[in-house]
Amino acid sequence: MKTCKIFVACISFLAMAAMAMAGTLEDVKARGYVKAGVNGGVFGFSMPDDKGVWKGLDVDTAKAVAAAVFGDASKVKFSALTAVQRLPALQSKEIDVLCRNTTQTLSRETKSGLNFVQPNYYDGQGFLIPKALGVKSAKELEGATVCVLPGTTTEMNAADYFRANDMKWNPVVIENTAELNKAFFAGRCDTLTSDMSQLAAQRSVAPNPADYELLPEVISKEPLAPVVRHGDDQWYDIVNWVMMALIQAEEFGITSENIDKMLDSDNPGIKRFLGVTPGLGELLGLDNKWAYNIIKQVGNYGEIFERNVGPDTALGLPRGLNALWTNGGLMYASPLR
Repeated sequence: MKTCKIFVACISFLAMAAMAMAGTLEDVKARGYVKAGVNGGVFGFSMPDDKGVWKGLDVDTAKAVAAAVFGDASKVKFSALTAVQRLPALQSKEIDVLCRNTTQTLSRETKSGLNFVQPNYYDGQGFLIPKALGVKSAKELEGATVCVLPGTTTEMNAADYFRANDMKWNPVVIENTAELNKAFFAGRCDTLTSDMSQLAAQRSVAPNPADYELLPEVISKEPLAPVVRHGDDQWYDIVNWVMMALIQAEEFGITSENIDKMLDSDNPGIKRFLGVTPGLGELLGLDNKWAYNIIKQVGNYGEIFERNVGPDTALGLPRGLNALWTNGGLMYASPLR
């Protein structure tokens, strides 16, 4: 009887250990969709349209993960999170991946127990002001009231900038992005500080966009990247290589339009990439057509950039640092082999 109890206890322990070791990929597959945390109010990056359909560069990044895992980019559900909510939501497993204009920092990768993958947007922090203020440089913002989100690198960068330049400032701290922007456009602050891409997004939806301008100073480096939890190497690999695949497809010249023709390519790298030559998908625990499914359904990085934030959109952002490395940018995919 005693031996039987010990055996049952051992089996229970092993079952619990197996459950504890179950990774995010297994959880996602069992659930049937990816849970992605996004920003609910940044046009061009993550915002629902008037029909409630989520759109933006970060949204497409999450869709690419779903396409890789399920072969279906629609199998993702979005949670709008504030800057304060986003990291705890990931840490507590409320979401599987955070695609919410979040800056990679040392403290977040150590103290917060998170892993950042390949950035999907290289940015920097700046200041948006009403033209009527007559300010031409951030060095002229002595004593300014500054709208800023709490719990962000933005808040710390602004404090560092004003301190380094021996200027006083009066922060107006509001947690919700939409409410913060509303406060700025209502005249409660002299300036709004955030990543330059976000400032361009907020200006594009202002009551009178032409009344506002970006100051020339960029006061920080902001590599914005999808985020996953520490301790799950397979899920990290999947999300990281999804980003690499988006970039590599653009390097190869593979688009959502020509991808089926590319299946007949004689290029061995393209054949591996599209799963014609099997192997890469198996290494990730995915179907060998994982990259094909991403590009076919979501597009390559250039397509995602151009339709969401590029020169022909309301944001009108140039590729800049987000161009391919072959065009002077920082977008560079490690070898997929």
